[in-house]
Amino acid sequence: MRIAIFDYLIKPTNPIGGCHWRMLRALCQEHEFTVFAAEFENPCPQRIHYVRVPAIKRPLALLFVTFHLLAPIWYLAYRLRHRVRFDRLQMVESNLWFGDTSYCQFCHRSFLRNYRDRLGGTGLRSRLRLLDHWLHAKMEPWVFGRVKRIVVPSEGLAAELKAEYPFVAGKIVILPNPVELERMKVPADFDRAGFRTSLGVGADDLLLLFVALGHFERKGLPQLLDAMASLQLPRLKLCVVGGQPDLIESYRRKCQAMKLEGQVIFAGMQRDVRPYLWSAEGFVLPSYYETFSLVTFEAAAAGVPLVVSRLHGVEEFLVDGKNGYLIDPTPEGIRGGMQRLVESSRSDRGRIGAAAALSVRPYGLDTFVEQWKAFYAC
Repeated sequence: MRIAIFDYLIKPTNPIGGCHWRMLRALCQEHEFTVFAAEFENPCPQRIHYVRVPAIKRPLALLFVTFHLLAPIWYLAYRLRHRVRFDRLQMVESNLWFGDTSYCQFCHRSFLRNYRDRLGGTGLRSRLRLLDHWLHAKMEPWVFGRVKRIVVPSEGLAAELKAEYPFVAGKIVILPNPVELERMKVPADFDRAGFRTSLGVGADDLLLLFVALGHFERKGLPQLLDAMASLQLPRLKLCVVGGQPDLIESYRRKCQAMKLEGQVIFAGMQRDVRPYLWSAEGFVLPSYYETFSLVTFEAAAAGVPLVVSRLHGVEEFLVDGKNGYLIDPTPEGIRGGMQRLVESSRSDRGRIGAAAALSVRPYGLDTFVEQWKAFYAC
């Protein structure tokens, strides 16, 4: 089967593009793929064709517009040059106006309807983020009405799309995102004490980890910092992984104003978050909107107790008090969840972490690949 994949950025570390990357790597011997993307780390150049779409990558709103304009031109040129027809055209969400399959990881209209007032921030970055959501939301009815199939990663997002767009009910296929379970296990030679020391974390400190590429407001970092300030526990440390330099600098100033600079560590963007997970006593994500928080699944696979809000995907496996702690994404709710973790014993945290790892076993990469095989066979 000849399949065209349209995605902005396809590489292992990208949340959505990483799913496409793993699927392409696994199925490129069975199907002939051509990838139309602004950036692509090709896992098999001998089998996968790559057409670079020269879209402007920043800001996201401009990427959305330029990809919509340029991808069809590059696609048509490729077809005319190579005289090929594709059996399937697959894109992400409403990032392209044509195609038969949408790989959907977000419902922008529902998000704006329910959470627009909670986006936070008044600067240019926030306005451009809002514009990107608005552009996606405007295209969603058109794209979802035309496609034959919509692949989503969680039951929660499926329900959300059906509520927002009732006409998609018969088009949705639930296919959870992959978790590389074996890769998340702590290796026997990992120097946990040494890595914690490099972060400035002592042996008696209790380290929590927060991970987000950006969107710190939506992910709940402001409320998390408020909760930490109210707890007034010097031994409680927070490591923040992710964020561009200007965003980190703004939050570093906030921490200084809140007298938290000795407790909050900003690690910036990291290609590999595993050492941070292996060094933490807990993973905390008080986000108020996710459709499949992959890093939460990875934290669970690494055996780290979870302190997270009730999110799509996560709610399908997390049982409060058994494999983590469910919280409300408010300073009071976050403080209560962290307090429960702080007051737990080391053995209790070990038990909860082991239960978390066991609960995400059904989300392994092999299952993901088999589900995509079945999907393309339909």
